[in-house]
Amino acid sequence: MNYCSFSSVVATTIEAAAKRSRRNSLSSKREEDVFAAKAVKLTSRERRFIKFASVQYDGQLYMTPQDFLESVVEQEPRPRLKRRTLTDKDLASIRDSTPPLKKGSTQMFRSLRDKGIISFTEYLFLLSILTKPQSGFRIAFNMFDTDGNERVDKNEFLVQIRRLFSSGKIPKDRMEDEATRKAMEKIFSHAWRDKRGLPSEEDEEKAKSKGKDGSPADNQESQAEKDYVDDEQGLQRRHLVDTTLTTHFFGKKGKDELKFEGFRRFMENLQTEVLELEFHEFSKGAETINEVDFAKIMLRYTYLDTDKYDMYLDRLLDRVKDEKGITFEEFRIFCQFLNTLDDFVIAMRMYTLADHPISKDEFHRAVKICTGTSLSPHLVHTVFALFDEDGDGLLSYQEFIAIMKDRLHRGFKSHAKNEGYDAFKECVKQELKSSS
Repeated sequence: MNYCSFSSVVATTIEAAAKRSRRNSLSSKREEDVFAAKAVKLTSRERRFIKFASVQYDGQLYMTPQDFLESVVEQEPRPRLKRRTLTDKDLASIRDSTPPLKKGSTQMFRSLRDKGIISFTEYLFLLSILTKPQSGFRIAFNMFDTDGNERVDKNEFLVQIRRLFSSGKIPKDRMEDEATRKAMEKIFSHAWRDKRGLPSEEDEEKAKSKGKDGSPADNQESQAEKDYVDDEQGLQRRHLVDTTLTTHFFGKKGKDELKFEGFRRFMENLQTEVLELEFHEFSKGAETINEVDFAKIMLRYTYLDTDKYDMYLDRLLDRVKDEKGITFEEFRIFCQFLNTLDDFVIAMRMYTLADHPISKDEFHRAVKICTGTSLSPHLVHTVFALFDEDGDGLLSYQEFIAIMKDRLHRGFKSHAKNEGYDAFKECVKQELKSSS
């Protein structure tokens, strides 16, 4: 072969490779566009669950206990090559590893690590627990106790958790816009259910009085089985799997009943475990965190620009000269207070009548009214040093409330900038926060 012929062959080969590359690039771009189009339809919680869920079984995604803890305190999941696919043997091992309710503790999720599974609806349920004030524990239990007998069985729990956290009508405050809300409603709408041969909610209500033998238990069994439906994202599948939560609540055979005291203890333990995780991240084994670290925890879920974020920390450093540190108990009590934030707003409006700034004494008294416990004088001083805008000893409480709501809901209630250059800027800001 002469040089010219060889050159021609090489040129033809390169051109063919370039065409294949362009086709692959276009194909990849189309796949990315399809994925992006699907992602637009998801809520922030749904996107976060998919992002952190590290295991799957029979097409359904699950979080592990470790995934859940990371999802509420970290911005990104642990690096992984791909999701782990569970076998029936894995599920049996997970069931055997799950402690009974009477052996629950503030270390349970950390102890189980990857030896457990949490479904999407359970993830929403656990998130709701983190923001519940203690006065709301009884209300939460009563939502599951549909027959009012002070006990919740497994089928009752499965039916209600689907209705409470995965209903056909998507609450408006869960969606970023009306179009997105309507798109997500299609996933659980009557038409969507009918298209897959599933009964409508009206039919399910009628079926309640028509069990195989007329008994409520048989009827609830049927209802629970039907409440697991397919979707494209793998958030729900029409099969029932014993998760860590149902095994913990109802035993390995699913025959135990959940009573209020056990339910209350579980909620308290989970709240404490997450707070301990956050606290120990900064304490590094010490008994206290410093005042600046406390401020960083309070501000970590906000969308303040970098200059304003730095302004808060500089203000605190200028005003807190005597560093006493914040104990875990002080931190825990303050976070319990944040769970009563709506009550606090009402109390403050009664105090001020016109949303005026409030004094330390008024703040201290309002917290005690809402929670039944008192904040330490040093913690109150630290909060005022952070949120007293002009140093006059009064709290600019509207800004305080806005930032604390972001903290309470861990950023889910915020309008996150998550596209294009805005996303890049937000990532830079968050990175600066985490590294400062």
